[in-house]
Amino acid sequence: MTQGGLEPTDGDATPRLDWRGQPIDCAVCPYRDRLGVGCDGETACLADRRPRLIERFCRQNPDLADQALGHPHFEVRARAARYANLFRLTALIDDPDAEVRSMITQRLPRGLVLRMRDDPDPKVRLGVAMRLEDGDLVPLTTDPDYFVRVMVARRLAPGILPLMIRDPDPQVRREVAGRVGNDWLRTMIWDDDGDVRLEVVRRLDPEQLSPLAHDPDIRVRYAVAERIDAAHLALLDDDSEDLVREIVRARQAERPPSARALPFAALAPHAKTE
Repeated sequence: MTQGGLEPTDGDATPRLDWRGQPIDCAVCPYRDRLGVGCDGETACLADRRPRLIERFCRQNPDLADQALGHPHFEVRARAARYANLFRLTALIDDPDAEVRSMITQRLPRGLVLRMRDDPDPKVRLGVAMRLEDGDLVPLTTDPDYFVRVMVARRLAPGILPLMIRDPDPQVRREVAGRVGNDWLRTMIWDDDGDVRLEVVRRLDPEQLSPLAHDPDIRVRYAVAERIDAAHLALLDDDSEDLVREIVRARQAERPPSARALPFAALAPHAKTE
């Protein structure tokens, strides 16, 4: 900190102000004894309104983190929560700021994180989803925020994933298709989203791919042509796209197809528009 608080820091020409917009005065700071040790007034300062300076102060002075948990500025509470005594964090479960509550989901024991599963803020519920496991995640499979459900689909045990096969968001279903068991994966062959079906093709056994041989999306048919078992390869003989037919002919002739050298992005102009 600097007397008067008007000198720039960290290459920033902006006057140094606290979270209320007032100039910083090191002379009245309760942590002025840390000047030159854990606070240099330029890159680490708990009074500064800039999060990076607050973070550095807390990292360099972890012994002061407990004291900072009651600070009126949410940025200070959130940064202090990274370093504070674990037993002090329960007081922040009902903190008015979502940033603070989200931070403590990453440090609290799972039993306490479970209490935060119904938090009104999706950022906090996302943090909860990153910590809970299996059955404790089930209520979040219908979370109103799609990205919370994406995280749930990434962490849920495969045996429970069928609960999310009909999720309304295709990104969630793609995650499900990437992990769900084979028996349930086959039910996703008729998914409305081409990217979901493409993931299905990549994971199904070759002899299970025939229902997708006439898929409306060229990316899906191309992937089918690469992987389908020889007994069903003829299903793609008359495909409308040259790239797909070339793969079929090459496999039938048992030679490496030139199309394999093409970047997959070359298919983009031909891809079905959803």
